[in-house]
Parts: sequence; C-alpha cells; structure tokens
Amino acid sequence: MLPQIPRLSDYGVSPTHGFLPDTLPLTRLPDPYYNRWEAIVANLQALILSRRLRGVVDRLPVLSTVGLEHDAEWRRAYSLLCFMAHGYIWGGDSPADRLPPPISVPLLEISDRLEVPPVATYAALCLWNYKPLFVDEEIDNLENLATLNTFTGSLDESWFYLVSVAIEARGAPIIPLMLSAIAAAREEDTATVTASLRAFAERLTDLTNILQRMHESCDPTVFYHRIRPFLAGSKNMAEAGLPRGVLYEDGSGTETYRQYSGGSNAQSSLIQFFDVVLGIEHRPTGEKQDPTSGSDREGRSARHNFIQEMRRYMPGGHRRFLGDVSRVANIREYVEDHTNDTQLCLAYDACLAMLSAFRDKHIAIVTRYIITPSREVRARSRSRSPEVTRQRMNLAVASRKKENQGAQSQRGTGGTALIPFLKQARDETGEPAVEEWTRRFMKRQVRTEGRGDFFLGKDDDGAPLVTEDVEVKGLAGSWTMEDDVGGICLF
Repeated sequence: MLPQIPRLSDYGVSPTHGFLPDTLPLTRLPDPYYNRWEAIVANLQALILSRRLRGVVDRLPVLSTVGLEHDAEWRRAYSLLCFMAHGYIWGGDSPADRLPPPISVPLLEISDRLEVPPVATYAALCLWNYKPLFVDEEIDNLENLATLNTFTGSLDESWFYLVSVAIEARGAPIIPLMLSAIAAAREEDTATVTASLRAFAERLTDLTNILQRMHESCDPTVFYHRIRPFLAGSKNMAEAGLPRGVLYEDGSGTETYRQYSGGSNAQSSLIQFFDVVLGIEHRPTGEKQDPTSGSDREGRSARHNFIQEMRRYMPGGHRRFLGDVSRVANIREYVEDHTNDTQLCLAYDACLAMLSAFRDKHIAIVTRYIITPSREVRARSRSRSPEVTRQRMNLAVASRKKENQGAQSQRGTGGTALIPFLKQARDETGEPAVEEWTRRFMKRQVRTEGRGDFFLGKDDDGAPLVTEDVEVKGLAGSWTMEDDVGGICLF
C-alpha cells in the first residue's frame, strides 16, 4: 500500500504562505512582562555600536517562558533572543564564548518548544522576521515588506532578509501544486501532471527574477563587512575567536560548549522541497555521476550529509514534511516511464532548466557578495601590519589565513571550493533531464554577470579551482571540499 501523501496542516505548512507562518509574525510580544526583551532588540544597533549590549544583557533577570501562549508568541520570542544572542557574541572587539542565563535559559526552552537549535537560523532571520507594509497587499512583493529586527539597522540588511521572504511567499503555491501532481501521477493523470509542471516552471522564473533584485538595495561591501559577521554560528569558528564554540549558561553547573551553524539560505525548506519533488539527487562535492549506478537516493542522502545537516536547522514540522514528501515523490519516475509523451517531458525539463537558472543566479550573487570581497580583504591585508589586523577579531577579520600554511592545515578553509560546489549542484539539477537538447542547454557556459571574472568567466569541467587560495567563511562557516566534514561548508 502506498504511503499517504502528506497533508500540509499536519506539518505547520501553509497552503498559501508555504513555510512562512500562516498568520503574520507578531511585531511585539503582547505580555508587558517581556518588554525588556523588546526594548533591547528595538535598540540593538545603538547598544552594539556603543559596546553596551553585553552589560545590559548581563544585568537582565532571567525571564520565564510561562507567559508565552500561542505559536506566534513563541516564534517572536525565539527571534528576539536569537538577535540578542548573536549581537552579544559578535558585537564586541572580540567574540564572547559564553551566553549568560538571561539569554541562554529562555532560548534553550523556546528552542526545544519550536524544535530548532538555539541559534539565529533562517527561520529566526527570515521566516519569522517580517511584516507587510499594507496588510491588504501580497507579501510576495518586495515593495510591501519590512523587517522586524536587524543587527545593523541598515536597508542592506533588511533587503537581504526580505529577498528570501519574497521568494518563500512567491514559491509557496508550488507546494500544494506539486503534492497534487504526485497524487495525479498515482492515478495516471498525465494531463494534470503536465499542467502542474508547467505552472511550476513559470513560478520558478518568478523566483529567479526576485533573487536577481538582491543588488538593488544590498551593497556587497556592506553585506560582507557589516552584516555577515553577525550571521555566523559557533561551529568551526576557532580562527574567529571561538575555538570551543559557545557555552550556554543555564545554572546547572554541567554546561558544555556547543557548536551550531549560523543562519544560511541552505536552511530554506522551499529549495529542498524543489529538489525532493523533482527527484534531483546531490552527491558529495567533487564526486562525478556514475551512469551505471542508477538511482540511489537513500544512499546519497546518507553520504551527502550537508543537506541532512541543514534540515536540523529547520522548524521540526518542516523537517518532517520534507522527509515524508521524499517517501512519496514520484514525478521523476513517472516522467521516465512516459518518455513517449513529449509535452510531459518538455514540462519536466522546463522545471529543471528554470531551477538550474535560479542556481546560476545564486552563483553570481555568491561571487559578488562573498568571493570578491574576500579577495579584496586579503589583498588589503598584505599591506597592513599585524598589529592593525589584530585590533578587532570577528568573522570578517578571520576570513584571512596565514600565507605559509600547508595543504593539510588548510582543511576547512578552501574558499575557492564554494563556486565548484554551487556549479556541481546546478549541474546535478539538470541530470534527470529527459530530452537531450535540455541536457545540452543546461550544460552551456553562462556568461552574464561576472563576465571575464576568474570564477564566472572561465570554462571549467566542475573540478575544484586551485589557482588562488581564498578563505571564505560563507554566511556562517568555512567553505571546504572535504567530504568527511560536510561536503561544502563548515559551520
């Protein structure tokens, strides 16, 4: 007997808003008991700039979570405490390796309740951190969105989060659409499957158009130097000043240091849903496709542990939803069994092509916002004295490394591995293509943004680029090619 197709309501997934909450995030906790949290986050930028945040937090009482009632209140509290936590850790001249009880005690309780780690996840930064300017207008329109919390108070930071919010909102209708397609495939309803895939491809084009608006209001230099440091987690952050991670003080006397990934778009359930429903398989970075091995999704998921690791940072219901969808996904197999139906195959290949184009745009953005600024930082650092470069230690400063380190000591810091991974993920998106012309089309060399650039303007066969050694901490960690430490990035 076939497993039941997941019902969105069982997982906290909205048929209209997708992985965004069905009700708008609260702009403020209703109970005045939590006014202290609200006041700190409302003044977060000033407290960080004046170096007073840590002293204010240290003097806070430990507030109980008993006053939190509805899910929206728990989500608001989680987002508030995550902003406070990352501001506390990264908002000084050197990072703090201990979170005091006023933050850690309620954050640990709230995280358990929401089934998310006690760190600034994609959910805390994006999914639960927005409001519409006009409630009678759609939230998939960037011009109708504003953030609730930021670290810097800058338009650049708000825009960075809101682009993701708009993508989540615009992509939300794809979720029930493709669940219906799965049901239609079970009934051999080819017309419905084809129509669903066509609608999917059109909506993916909309998502790419939203993504490429990132440059409109988010400056790469501002992002790299002012925003990105606050998004870092505590995993593999020794060079940034957290060799053991962060100690979450809870008063038990048995606390141990914890290491978590920081906020990353890899934690978006929507993008992983696209791969799952289309039957796209991702291999460990650098591993070529074996045409004789056939499809082995379960084995690949176990080996490519980065994808599974990022699911741990999604809300529990969303994580379970992806797992259950993977057990019923049948679109790829259905198309492969009906290769004589030209319209069906074209519709499926169109989805792969549009998702590949989305990843092409992501490669361009990562290059512009992370790779290029990192190279500029390294070039400038060669002309500075060690005393100057040691004055402030954070994620941006730690993105340099000693010139004379050997290959083994560079493990986990190979910045140039970021682009090869993204290119491989894009290429893997096109592998299930049915039509030969589609495979050729998606293997083309894209020469748009970044033309002539080292990373985007040169042909490559997917092999790692080793001409230049650039260390990049990503949005929350070090990018690496080492399969035994996660495949694409360390957090």
